This record gives sequence, structure tokens and C-alpha cells, in this order.
Amino acid sequence: MSIEQTVKEVFNKVLDVSEDEIKPDEKLDVSLGVDSTEMVEISVGIKKETGLDIADNELKKTHSFNEIIAILESK
Repeated sequence: MSIEQTVKEVFNKVLDVSEDEIKPDEKLDVSLGVDSTEMVEISVGIKKETGLDIADNELKKTHSFNEIIAILESK
């Protein structure tokens, strides 16, 4: 499974949103109303699903979906 698909599944679990609701270039706090607590849940979910070492503050609610994918792909 691709990183992009894995992240979409984590978003679906944490935020209960469909893939169609994820706007790739909009900031998560604006497009999906993500708050700090939800962002922690997303980070933990991504760590569990991918096994990547992600710092606690590396992924932020002010990132876009595409920015998160770029961060993960750089690892």
C-alpha cells in the first residue's frame, strides 16, 4: 500500500472523513477543522501503520495533506 493511501486510511479512522473530503493542498486545520489533539492521533496512527520514525511535533495541523506525504516520503 502506498504512503498516500495509508495516510488517507488514518485520516478516515481519526477524522471519519472520506477520501473525497481530503483537499490535497489545503491546510488541515482549515479544510478539515483538525485540532491539535486530532493531529496527535493522526501522527500516532501514521507511525503505527508505516513504522516510520516521526517526531512528535513534525506533523502539524497547519500542514496540507501533500506536505505530510512529502515529509513521510523523505524518510
